[in-house]
Amino acid sequence: MAPGREPSMGQPVGTDSGERAYATMIARAKSLLPQLQERAARTEELRHLPAETERDLHDCGLFRMLQPKRIGGAELDYVALIDCADLLGQADASVAWNLANLASHHWMLGMFEPTAQDQVWGADPDVLIASSFIFPAGRARKVEGGYQLRGSWPFSSGVASCAWNMLASVVSSDDEADGIEYRIFLLPKADYSILDTWNVAGLRGTGSSDVEVRDAFVADHMTVAVGDLAGGPTPGSKVNPNPLYALPVFSLFPYVLSGVALGNAQACLDDYAEVARHRISTYNRAKLSDFQSTQIKIAEASAKIDAARLVMRSACIDAMEKARRRYIPDMATKTRYRRDGAFSVNMCTDAVSMLFAASGARGLFTTGVLQRQFRDAHAINSHLAFNFDAAGTNYGRVALGLPSENLTL
Repeated sequence: MAPGREPSMGQPVGTDSGERAYATMIARAKSLLPQLQERAARTEELRHLPAETERDLHDCGLFRMLQPKRIGGAELDYVALIDCADLLGQADASVAWNLANLASHHWMLGMFEPTAQDQVWGADPDVLIASSFIFPAGRARKVEGGYQLRGSWPFSSGVASCAWNMLASVVSSDDEADGIEYRIFLLPKADYSILDTWNVAGLRGTGSSDVEVRDAFVADHMTVAVGDLAGGPTPGSKVNPNPLYALPVFSLFPYVLSGVALGNAQACLDDYAEVARHRISTYNRAKLSDFQSTQIKIAEASAKIDAARLVMRSACIDAMEKARRRYIPDMATKTRYRRDGAFSVNMCTDAVSMLFAASGARGLFTTGVLQRQFRDAHAINSHLAFNFDAAGTNYGRVALGLPSENLTL
């Protein structure tokens, strides 16, 4: 593998200090690649990140890249999620997945009521927060001072290392006129159980186990309505005025994790090209690099990956620019963000699949990285945020003047 191809810069932070902070974070992420590559097999075997990997991510400040500066975080622009996950994904997609996932929760907590932020960060500003945003998995009802919550949520990545969890739920009401409300609930570890369910083919090292809540009380200030995260001021804006905390959360949801697919695909391409430079055909002793088919495969895969990188970064930069102008994206723009997030990851998956097929029997050996890159690519692509049928259908509906079917937007 190449020693960490850096993402293209172009972070619109607006100040020299912001540019330096961004460059420093990228350099720290790049410095971790050799040890992450060495640990990749053990990470898969453990089914969660090794303790030393978590320490490295903490020590470099990567978990806190989007955390408010007032708490000691870096408060970088949203595109940092893409770029850092892109880099780490070139070493190990599971590490990149958990880093981006858990870092994004510091960003989201910055939109909760200040009392919730104080309760979590006041005890430990480095604390890790897990999540599961599967709304139908939970049932909540309003009670005095808060909500009673119960449910069983899948895919809570990195949950064993976290002291808190953001769990999404539908709020039920006896009054049909109230309609359906989607809300996110912030719970301490004592209020939920972790079910060891993560035995999977791809992203094995993410520890994305299920969590269960029997019947927990969640105070009002420890919850936030999805409608308050649709763009513009949030309950946390009074203490976190940076436009970063006024972005439309679920419109940009694909870009929390899409950089992982990017880095994984880039690593697959770099590895394929490196092998092709030196490998001799077993049939006629010709160099693979002299084959036109090899050259075309490299051209096509790199075009898909480079295009995906442009699409992902452009969406994040565009959203930040709009937030700085206090412009809330309309539904057409929000569904375009979702469409492009899914499409760009699909391009990365196509690139990996093509390179895997072109590698022949070499890709079958479990001692090599290619089979892991293939498994991880398809595991990433299986996330609902990257389902192009869903994202494309909703974009098409809005483009045709029909209402959006995605209730989180």
